[in-house]
Amino acid sequence: MPVLRPIRTVALLLVPALLLTACGCCSDDDGGADTEKAAAGYPLTLADCGHQVTLKSAPERAVSLNQGTTEILLSLGLQDRMAGTATWTDPVMKGLEKANASVPRLADNGPSFEKVLDAEPDFVTASFVSTLGKGGVATREQFEKLGVPTYVSPSDCAEGKDNDSGGDGSRSKPLTLDAVHGEVRDLARVFGVEARGEKLVARLKERVRTATSGPAASDVSLMYWFANSEAPYLAGCCGAPGAITRAVGAKNAFPDTHDEWPQINWETVADRDPDVIVLHDLNLAAMYCDRLLVLREGRAVAEGTPGDVLSAELIKDVYGVHARVTSEDGHPVIRFLRRGA
Repeated sequence: MPVLRPIRTVALLLVPALLLTACGCCSDDDGGADTEKAAAGYPLTLADCGHQVTLKSAPERAVSLNQGTTEILLSLGLQDRMAGTATWTDPVMKGLEKANASVPRLADNGPSFEKVLDAEPDFVTASFVSTLGKGGVATREQFEKLGVPTYVSPSDCAEGKDNDSGGDGSRSKPLTLDAVHGEVRDLARVFGVEARGEKLVARLKERVRTATSGPAASDVSLMYWFANSEAPYLAGCCGAPGAITRAVGAKNAFPDTHDEWPQINWETVADRDPDVIVLHDLNLAAMYCDRLLVLREGRAVAEGTPGDVLSAELIKDVYGVHARVTSEDGHPVIRFLRRGA
């Protein structure tokens, strides 16, 4: 791979400061203060991703099949009405640990249809159309034939999103945080806790205001690197990273690519010459970057070379996971450990 100027820019290890498909807030345990009554407002019908979702009563045994929807439900204080979760990619969000521990985990990845049915769900929710589609856990029709209503995050089927275009789909219109707020309000309405939903939306909006009040980033171009070092998958113009970019006033180095995560060659990356590389993979950062800036809750906690910055202590402090850090070929290598290992 050629030596590239972008690799010598600062790499930003992004600990999410803005909510996209998951909530970054802790729940208010105000169940006794809710004025909504479970019996009021039912049967309830919602329009969702081309489906009509009808509930005869508020769910008591919901199953969430993706971490994003799981964290929304936990942030709404609904753990006592959840029968299971699945498909975890990261540790649960800070502040939700206790609530999450009270809910059975059906699988770390996608569970079988039978495993979900064993939990006797009365409502199933997911972040992605593919989770409740062909090749996923099961189709929405399969659940609905059994009398189990389903819901999919509107972020993944917003106007302009084409999930059949290959890969992770494409967007002709930018995703906005309004879609996330809509999901919060929908789920709060499903469970009859609308007041909690409005409080959560207000907290999320305040987080965005706090996160974007300081930076002056209008002259900064960003490249979001998801995976693959030979031909990297980078964020296109209009998905979740685009919502972050617009919120902070920065520019995506690939504003003309409408695929969610297009695969782009390094020569094109070099031509675009981004100022900052945003990535989530610590080993990629350790291998290819000269300097790292690590953020926690919107604040810089470490900056320097990978060897200076990446330690087991920092990874535990920032990400809440245990790791062993060794050195190979002059750069750190991070191996994540099971708790207690």
